[in-house]
Amino acid sequence: MPYSAEISRENPSCFLFLLDQSYSMTDPIGGSESGESKEIALAQAINRILQELVIKCSKDMEVYRYFQIGIIGYGATVGPALGGRLAGQPLVWIDEVYQNPLRVEEVTKKIPDGAGGLVETTIKFPVWFDPVANNGTPMHQAFQQAYTILQNWIADHPSSYPPIVINITDGASTDGDPSPIAAQIRELSTDDGNALLLNLHLSASNAPSITFSDGVEGLPDSYAELLFQMSSKLPESMRETASEYGYRISHDSRGFVFNAGIEDTIQFLNIGTRPSNLR
Repeated sequence: MPYSAEISRENPSCFLFLLDQSYSMTDPIGGSESGESKEIALAQAINRILQELVIKCSKDMEVYRYFQIGIIGYGATVGPALGGRLAGQPLVWIDEVYQNPLRVEEVTKKIPDGAGGLVETTIKFPVWFDPVANNGTPMHQAFQQAYTILQNWIADHPSSYPPIVINITDGASTDGDPSPIAAQIRELSTDDGNALLLNLHLSASNAPSITFSDGVEGLPDSYAELLFQMSSKLPESMRETASEYGYRISHDSRGFVFNAGIEDTIQFLNIGTRPSNLR
């Protein structure tokens, strides 16, 4: 069966995030009561998912090298978007992520007190990725970089669980049609199956999201249809995870959410980064 290879230190997998950093990301994200911008909401979601990936790979006081992680930003420039000691690297190991946050912030959070109430506590929250928003949306260049990165990664890991690309954007590409290079990314493969390309469109409105569609019916415009067509069908493990979150899923559902708000973004990242065969 495809997408069943065990993920281990001998056979790691790869997550590559492509993040829109265009000027329109300064607009408020849909569903935010505080008027938080899309760039800030996205940075918070990415930092949260990086922390969760670190936790998934932690055993016996050690962070195992189960994953390599890449973040490519596209806006005024296109390229690796992690900073500090990780700057300029297209892929880094998950233990390197753990060891090299930009900073650690203290966040106040309410937690159950065991007696039916809530108590405030301060927790430490590592930050690897800061908000950026400037210029246009050179999505085509970002996909080209992703293709080269993954082509090289697959050559080094031909038997691994296929790499997963998660593209998060709020607008149409400004440097040409990205669908041909997106198709080439989806055609890359390990012995365990084709690379997976997931697409999330961030919303500035409170309109209902369109989640994990299995066809173009009901999509509002040609841009939504383009993102849908560029998205991979969800493998069984992701369909099961999406169902657990309450989404209506079919065998043909794709890794695609249009008009997403904050909660959709967090859940989408959780679904896209939760393989079931980690050992």
